[in-house]
Amino acid sequence: MRKQTFTGIATASALALLLAGCSNGGNTAEPDENGMVDATIGVIPIADTAPLYLGVEQGFFEDEGVNLTIETASGGAAIVPAVVAGDYEFGFSNTLSLMIGIEKGLPIETVAPAVASSGDPESDFGALIVRSDSGIADVSDLEGKRVSSNSTGNINDTIVRTLVDDAGADSSTIEFSEVPFPDAIAAVEANQVDAAFVVEPFVTSAQEAGLQVLTYTYASFDPKLDVAAYFASNAFVAENADIVERFQAAMTKSLEYAQENPDEVRRIIATYTKTPPEVLAEIVLPTFPTEMSAEGTEKLAQAAVDYGVLTEMPDLDAFLP
Repeated sequence: MRKQTFTGIATASALALLLAGCSNGGNTAEPDENGMVDATIGVIPIADTAPLYLGVEQGFFEDEGVNLTIETASGGAAIVPAVVAGDYEFGFSNTLSLMIGIEKGLPIETVAPAVASSGDPESDFGALIVRSDSGIADVSDLEGKRVSSNSTGNINDTIVRTLVDDAGADSSTIEFSEVPFPDAIAAVEANQVDAAFVVEPFVTSAQEAGLQVLTYTYASFDPKLDVAAYFASNAFVAENADIVERFQAAMTKSLEYAQENPDEVRRIIATYTKTPPEVLAEIVLPTFPTEMSAEGTEKLAQAAVDYGVLTEMPDLDAFLP
């Protein structure tokens, strides 16, 4: 039976709920004399958010009448409560974190897709890495091993457990631990963990360091898996429908531009990360979809229920933007 209870975002959820009590997240943003509205978005400075930076640079948001300010954070634990409190009008998070937050009562909803699997199980932007001498040749070999991710009780370990169990092994024997992506390569090299879940640019950096890719996890789980999305508070969406529509229109242009211009994606990533040019030239880029996959999202949600990350299936009609 697939069942294991996690509390990976419990602290962030509790904080966000506390902030919601005094939230100004529903305040109406008024256009200035030129019809422009100010909005702030909280993101993680990774390859996934490149379309947003390109959209600002290319003037897509300005064309829609949105003066967008990008604020960076270390993760959803900072972004979610800031959106709930009204400090940010919009935010970026992985899809399962959003489902978990909504189930816990956080007043948030998705407004636009962000990033999805490349669709290629032989080349994707998320992967499990191992040492070449680890003796781990297949995901079934992870039974009883130590596996790290940037968080537990969330999207990455849920996907790993699914892949391991589908391969006929017992994922409940895996010891999961939290290791930030930038530290994961060193953790594998030092034998602190047997395998690590990383995303680009760390997949490419790991291979350049002599480590091996065991499996490209997102694409192996589902070729159309939506890994992350943009979101806002329920109150802001309800009271600022026009601004949300402007954001969505600009985001669609940004995602289309990024998907059609991979060289521009690589160039813009260098402006807000410290990724070396030689690594940027080699990284596998994700898909930047303009619509979220209902099938992939449902599969992820069901896996989360199976492993106790969610207590019940979410209302996907309401969840998908």
